Amino acid sequence: MADLYEITPAQLRARLDRGERPVILDVREPGEVAVAPFPGSVHIPMGELSMRLSELDPDAETVVVCHHGIRSAQVAMYLTHVGFSRVLNLAGGADAWAVTVDPGMRRY
Repeated sequence: MADLYEITPAQLRARLDRGERPVILDVREPGEVAVAPFPGSVHIPMGELSMRLSELDPDAETVVVCHHGIRSAQVAMYLTHVGFSRVLNLAGGADAWAVTVDPGMRRY
């Protein structure tokens, strides 16, 4: 299995500001997303991912997001294992995004 690559919230924000558009995959539960939606993301809860892989492009750069970066790290490793070629984990998850990039985003 490949090493897990991470991107910091600041790095992701800079890339988005430059017009880059990776797929942002939010793997949190629906209740979490309802409290603090991640802007521009595709929402597939972690538990549904294996059944919904066809909704994602394995060749697209994919940044995986969860609350603190633990579940998303597991999903990023899984995606890499099943053949996704460009997968990044958002270090610190949505919580770190809210703290460092988007203070208007609710924290929970």
